[in-house]
Amino acid sequence: MKIKGQSLKNLFVVLICMGLTQVSISQELTRILFVLDASNSMNGRWQSQTKMDIATDLLKESLDELKGTPDLELALRAYGHGSSIATAEQNCDDTELLVPFGPYRFSQIDEALEEIEPQGTTPIARSLERAAEDFPDAEARNVIILITDGIEACDEDPCAVSLALQRKKVILKPFIIGIGMENVDTTPFECIGNFFDASSEETFEKVLQVVISQALNNTTVQVDLLDAQLEPTVTNVPLTFSDSNTGKILYQFIHTMNKAGNPDTLPLDPVYTYDIIAHTLPPQKVDFQPIVPGEHTTITLEAPIGELDLKMEGRNAYKDLKCLIRGSGLQELVNVQDFNTSESYIQGMYDLEVLTLPRTRIPNVRITADKSTPIAIPTPGVLNLILPSIGYGCIQQVKGNTLEWVCNLDGTDTQQQFVLQPGHYRVLYRSRKSKQAIYTLEREFKIESESSVQIRF
Repeated sequence: MKIKGQSLKNLFVVLICMGLTQVSISQELTRILFVLDASNSMNGRWQSQTKMDIATDLLKESLDELKGTPDLELALRAYGHGSSIATAEQNCDDTELLVPFGPYRFSQIDEALEEIEPQGTTPIARSLERAAEDFPDAEARNVIILITDGIEACDEDPCAVSLALQRKKVILKPFIIGIGMENVDTTPFECIGNFFDASSEETFEKVLQVVISQALNNTTVQVDLLDAQLEPTVTNVPLTFSDSNTGKILYQFIHTMNKAGNPDTLPLDPVYTYDIIAHTLPPQKVDFQPIVPGEHTTITLEAPIGELDLKMEGRNAYKDLKCLIRGSGLQELVNVQDFNTSESYIQGMYDLEVLTLPRTRIPNVRITADKSTPIAIPTPGVLNLILPSIGYGCIQQVKGNTLEWVCNLDGTDTQQQFVLQPGHYRVLYRSRKSKQAIYTLEREFKIESESSVQIRF
């Protein structure tokens, strides 16, 4: 992202305020580590002064405006200031924590900035790697703001380092401010973090005040869950917001309509890029959703839902009958729904497997948005089985010339009861005392809805 005609001071304050927005939401501690380029190229002239003078002066002014901000700790690291490339070989270990984290570090940072003399190389990757050790822990919002006029000079990979630190949840996605980089390919910075190209030194006080005012206010989001007519009428759905870079869950809300009948406004931290999941059945997801700091962002997810109404035609003899719901032709489970209930699903085709004896499978059920799809199954009957002694056996369903296994008998009981769907069955039994297969006994029976059958061997 290139910002033309905006002062470097503006950028400092905007980015710092972006890092502070969460404070107004949850009062979480925020730590900001400034990583300042003090390589030899920072001695170069850039408009009214050297790049180093401009960077340090505007950084000091920006820090002054943060005095008195609660729940904020600052630190300063610099690189390229300890070894001169004019008198020695390139020193890729030339990176140093000048001011460690703590409250009220403003004067220490001011003094350290006065002492820095740019003279060395640009070890960005190694500075980011060492910066991970600068943060006391990962329990706060740990933010890095890198200020540089050049790219990595030590043949290392700052992108890989940045991503590793984010995945370990040591830091959030860094901010990089490029100064005087008109003739530099800034593409490599885009994978490190949020890159801002400051193309001039000009200041716009009124714009600065507007940016500060917006950034310090809660950044808000509205999630529109769209029905089949693409209207935002779907609601009461759980929403999960996670960090796209690390997968860490940051917020969870139940989608709500406000008193005006519109989707409710949610306060979010703009420093993150979000993956958002609407926990419909099945879930709907949007990835890598950026949030604009200080603005209201509307995010849309299509969620056309219809109802699946599961019913038993008569008296339900099952104690806890459930139905497995899958997408048509898919193995992944979408939901386990109780019978005699109604549940909402995203419109589409589904396969149903009712946990009756035997299983009742209903493929290719179409659920249509804004409509109810009723599914009814026959009422079961009951088999009461009385055995002369404990033994082995099973129940089979007769389907023409084939037999399908339904369930095994309980080998520890002589009186057993089975709730079965209407149909023709056989029961096989052999006493545990019988040591020959020829003593297997077999009975055929029929189950009808809301009736019972007794078999005594």
